[in-house]
Amino acid sequence: MDDLCIRRATGADIEAVLRFWREAAEGTSISDDQDGVARLVRRDPEALLLAERDGELVGTVIAGFDGWRCHLYRLAVHPEHRRRGVARALLSAAEKRFAALGGRRGDAMVLDHNAPAQRAWHAAGYRREARWSRWVKPL
Repeated sequence: MDDLCIRRATGADIEAVLRFWREAAEGTSISDDQDGVARLVRRDPEALLLAERDGELVGTVIAGFDGWRCHLYRLAVHPEHRRRGVARALLSAAEKRFAALGGRRGDAMVLDHNAPAQRAWHAAGYRREARWSRWVKPL
């Protein structure tokens, strides 16, 4: 893993991140556009973490903290780099960020039909919270 670099995203990374998500992420989000990612990077410059290997983007995670809860979104690893510790390194960096901010528990949004992602989250120590369902309303 010595060749893996975890760093925060900048405005210059937005287009590459959007391209990466189209290839490596499961599903799409209402915020998967230039404005949505730019707003995230401006509001919380430490939240969008990138994993690079030899200068190539191989993974992402959004580690958002609202002062109350620690939220994880868009954990994605390029298919050619999966099962090589990229997700583990990204989650470790996210969890260190949360701990430094005083966060107490991380939560992740995982698609119900994405069995490989569910296995990865489980392997990282996360458990499905059966008592909750997500409610949404587009604004």
